Amino acid sequence: MSKNINRRVLQETALRHFLEVVRTGSVTAAAERLSVAPSAVSRHIAHLESQLDTLLFERRARGMVPNAAGELLAAHAKRAWQDIERVTDDIQALRGLQTGLVRIASTEGFASEFLPGLIAEFQREYTGIRFALNVHMQAEIPQLVRDGEVDIGVTLSTTSERQINVELRHPSPILAIMAKDHPLASRRQLSLAQLVGYPMALPGGAYSTLRQLFDISCSRQGLQCDPAFLSNRLDASISFAAAGGGIALSGEAALRNRLKAGHLVAVPLRDREMNERHFEIQTMAGRTLPGACRAFLDHLREAVRVEG
Repeated sequence: MSKNINRRVLQETALRHFLEVVRTGSVTAAAERLSVAPSAVSRHIAHLESQLDTLLFERRARGMVPNAAGELLAAHAKRAWQDIERVTDDIQALRGLQTGLVRIASTEGFASEFLPGLIAEFQREYTGIRFALNVHMQAEIPQLVRDGEVDIGVTLSTTSERQINVELRHPSPILAIMAKDHPLASRRQLSLAQLVGYPMALPGGAYSTLRQLFDISCSRQGLQCDPAFLSNRLDASISFAAAGGGIALSGEAALRNRLKAGHLVAVPLRDREMNERHFEIQTMAGRTLPGACRAFLDHLREAVRVEG
């Protein structure tokens, strides 16, 4: 019995080290993350390769990349760890929803006001549930969900993603954001043709769906825009607009509290492309989430249903 237990512990440790090398692409980086010596990580990888009688990685100049066998083992190992987490969480849930960790990847806009407020509200009822909220670019979030690095992805999307379960999809139109004394602040609706005549704040790269849709719409209409302010931070663009510097573009959820306080004005846009974006809550297809994650998903759905 003792030998079987020791063998199982060794295999679990080896798999954990293996997964860390898959994530980081390097034995040295994996060792740093695990707080062990690189030789220990290499030894566990060699142990797995010996047991399976196959190589698991391609050794390249830029690091280690899993081969076909390595990818298959990584997918199995990730699901195994997730099943362990889920069962542990469900056992704890028998005593009531008291503990658990919810890992969320979000775009910047939802991480500034929307999610922190909902998390704080949720924790008032479930004080033992912990959260890890990290900001990522929109294009990165589906892969983080697929890899099991996070439980929930909160993002903006214009297309469907493979191996992703969309728990909720809701329109998230792009609005023109400006100070309340801006010349266009009293309009009920605007077009990009009206906006480009004023100083504008835009995302500094084509990584954002907002910038992509803006550029597509301007190109379709033959509009030219030389932005007065470029930033890869949404908060910076919003602050620029609030200070009277010009017009920014954003969804409503990113600045809901500031709009309610009357510090800013948000005007809908009539341009087709500005209304094609959707807010999505994403999870891994085929995965049963732990109880804490399921409870928070219900909380998210209800908040979107009530506030829209």
